[in-house]
Amino acid sequence: MARLILADDHDLVRDTIAAYLRAAGGFEVAVAESLAGALALVPGPGRADLVLLDFAMPGMEAPDALARMRARAGCPVAILSGTAPPDVARRALRAGAAGFVPKTLAPQALIAAVRQMLAGETYVPCDFLASDADQGAQARIGLTAREREVLQGVAEGKSNKEIARDLDIQEVTVKLHMKSLTRKLGARNRTQAAMIARDLGLA
Repeated sequence: MARLILADDHDLVRDTIAAYLRAAGGFEVAVAESLAGALALVPGPGRADLVLLDFAMPGMEAPDALARMRARAGCPVAILSGTAPPDVARRALRAGAAGFVPKTLAPQALIAAVRQMLAGETYVPCDFLASDADQGAQARIGLTAREREVLQGVAEGKSNKEIARDLDIQEVTVKLHMKSLTRKLGARNRTQAAMIARDLGLA
């Protein structure tokens, strides 16, 4: 059974992905919420077959974070992301990442990506680095001030009712803002919207 380490500071995302990898992929998955936590799970080479690191979590700011984990684990190390500009993916791959894995991948595609990296191959979505079209995406999204406030509430894990109360607006208005902002972000649901927003620095 392949042994994976999954490090992400977003509890819901981390636990959901880990549960799926265990159930559908048959992998053994240990989890952490920071780079330091992930490093602590790998006392030396041979303790993991693949490491997945969220590029936006604590500890990943350091330019040598990927190199530190690769040296410690002695196995492929991939970057996991909600949505990130292509230049971030390119830097990670140039630094030796085994892949750049969007959290928005379809479940079966995620399993396939993990197996590909376990086989020693590099994984990048086929169209992700095709161009620089999504450079400056944050500037082009065009969320209104109110949509940003609603998105901030979503990123904090609040319900529509709680967001409505905090912003002193009707719950139906929150739902309308959610519909608009998920469309602008290209998100399928509120969890994905929150991930995209965080990785783009919008929330």
